[in-house]
Amino acid sequence: MALEQQMPTLLERFRPDRIVANAENARNGSGLTPELFEQFRRMGVDACTLGDHAFREAKIIPLLDDPTKPVSRPANLSARTPGKRIIRIPADARCARDVFVITLLGRIHVGTVQANDPFECADAMLAAIPERQPIVLVEAHMEVTSEKAALARHLDGRVSAVLGTHTHVPTADERIFRGGTAFQTDVGMTGPHDSIIGRNVEAVLKHFTTGVHVPFDMGSGGEAVQGALVEIDLVTARARSIERIHLAARVPQR
Repeated sequence: MALEQQMPTLLERFRPDRIVANAENARNGSGLTPELFEQFRRMGVDACTLGDHAFREAKIIPLLDDPTKPVSRPANLSARTPGKRIIRIPADARCARDVFVITLLGRIHVGTVQANDPFECADAMLAAIPERQPIVLVEAHMEVTSEKAALARHLDGRVSAVLGTHTHVPTADERIFRGGTAFQTDVGMTGPHDSIIGRNVEAVLKHFTTGVHVPFDMGSGGEAVQGALVEIDLVTARARSIERIHLAARVPQR
């Protein structure tokens, strides 16, 4: 696993106080198992988020319901949907303040799950946090770049960072808005980059060129860890800097 191999380098080079990973593609490209979640935790991941594939592996639901397990589903799903809507990573010796993590699902071209208004949901979620000036990381799990940017602008000055996921391709637009919120449209993908967004090239090409449905198995080759490093002021809870991360892994070819 690329992340497991590169975690020592990530910790040494960037010295993060908290590591949050979108893990919804961990189980062969779709879903998360309890075993993989625990493996991420042993590696040093503090919290795992899920997106439109949150329930592709039903075994994760008990962990989503367990308040002691730092794994959550998108907040703007139906109130009847199982699972936590927010993660609180408690303060400890590494980080003197609690960190709150919220995932919001897009409503444009994300057809696998019906989501409620992410803007309205974000407002409600922030209002429910008891702390003044909390450190809040918002994952914008959305297909359309304009929807991610609009959400980030809506939340500027109220959250520490809005980081986009879902399209698997990192964008070169990392910046800090006037209100102090860090933003990147998409932080990229950890996995095989000699692929088509993680999937086997030949299978995807066959589907696009013939229209025939074929299983989209995982690709291999060019494994790398991608993400973003956000430095946050512990007093103001606003971002000081944001930096893209790309760590090439050394994984034997299958």
